[in-house]
Amino acid sequence: MIILVRHGQTAANADGRLLGRVDLSLTPLGRRQAAAVGAALAGVSVVRLVTSPLARCRETVEALGLALPAEVDDRWIELDYGEYDGRPLGSVPTEVWARWRVEPGWAPAGGESLSAVAGRVREACGELADRSDADQDVVVVSHVSPIKAAVAWAVGAGDDAPWRMFLDVAAISRIAVGPLGPSLRSFNETAHLAGL
Repeated sequence: MIILVRHGQTAANADGRLLGRVDLSLTPLGRRQAAAVGAALAGVSVVRLVTSPLARCRETVEALGLALPAEVDDRWIELDYGEYDGRPLGSVPTEVWARWRVEPGWAPAGGESLSAVAGRVREACGELADRSDADQDVVVVSHVSPIKAAVAWAVGAGDDAPWRMFLDVAAISRIAVGPLGPSLRSFNETAHLAGL
């Protein structure tokens, strides 16, 4: 099983800003959310732990409390929003959102396309699937865009599918892998965050 964990809250998430490659730490709430993910994964047979290189994911890994060293894999880094990174969602021009939705291969100035994210994530997922055992789990701590791309890979959807998904901070999603290929088992699990 590939268990995908979105990092906990950052100040940019809380403020409604695009957060791509800007390297922010978790808020105190984000650290509590990450610890709650760790509690939700208690008893899971995790044999491998993979993370994006960004601080918010590495801090989430620490808060999970898993007794495994984390492997940094750059393919799980967030989409590069280029000139829009760090900006409030409402300040991104309507025509930019519209273009992103209909052209997965389009990228903002200095940024990355959804198709590029999907390509690197498909490669990473394929490697994890090839190296995984059906009764052992791999935890991947990443970001909203790569996790949505992994879900699209699992269900055989196109690069534009992530626009039709919503993923909370500190959410868990699960993809089973086997001889017949991947299958989505859960998406956007958040019950572990109740009461935070």
